[in-house]
Amino acid sequence: MADQQRHPGGGFNPPEPTDKGGPDYGRFIEAVRSLQDHARAVDAPDAVISRAAAAIEEVSALLAPFDADEWSAPSGRRMDLPNHGNVLTVPLRTRKEGDRIHGTARFARYHLGRNGAVHGGALGLLFDSLLGMTAAVLTKNRYQRTAFLHLDYRQIVPIGVELQVDAGIDEIDGRKTFVSGRLCDGATVLTEARALFVRLKPGQP
Repeated sequence: MADQQRHPGGGFNPPEPTDKGGPDYGRFIEAVRSLQDHARAVDAPDAVISRAAAAIEEVSALLAPFDADEWSAPSGRRMDLPNHGNVLTVPLRTRKEGDRIHGTARFARYHLGRNGAVHGGALGLLFDSLLGMTAAVLTKNRYQRTAFLHLDYRQIVPIGVELQVDAGIDEIDGRKTFVSGRLCDGATVLTEARALFVRLKPGQP
């Protein structure tokens, strides 16, 4: 309750831009992403894995004293960086054109399901981010949460390929914003999604 009072408008608040982390924060995030890819792909000798585990543990120990809450950490608040410096989200670059959002996305080895295909859950993560951002930008209201997200998997989504995304608002009904979008490889539709976002009431988490 104290945290919600500290952040009026509820628990889901627009991030306050920051330059915390300095000029190497983007490099730091990319290094973490690369490590995730190697962890998913590596087939190294036992001794190499042991050395890597020790090195990662050392880095975690280095960072541990500086853990901060979500309102203080730079993750998600570095507006100068792709995905605002958020390592969780699928790398996504977007732009607003008229009443729609367009952009590109690229899945890495970390997002692999099987047989060269992106894991279906990673697609859910992409579309929750894309459609949520679309609802926020096009309604100019960031105080919204996902009520449902429906995906139609049309084709296999490849990793390591720059793909195209576009999304827009289908309907607004009071506090409800219905949004849809798609992921394409050129003219081929790979995945389609639709979602409902509900505008939060004042103080609602």
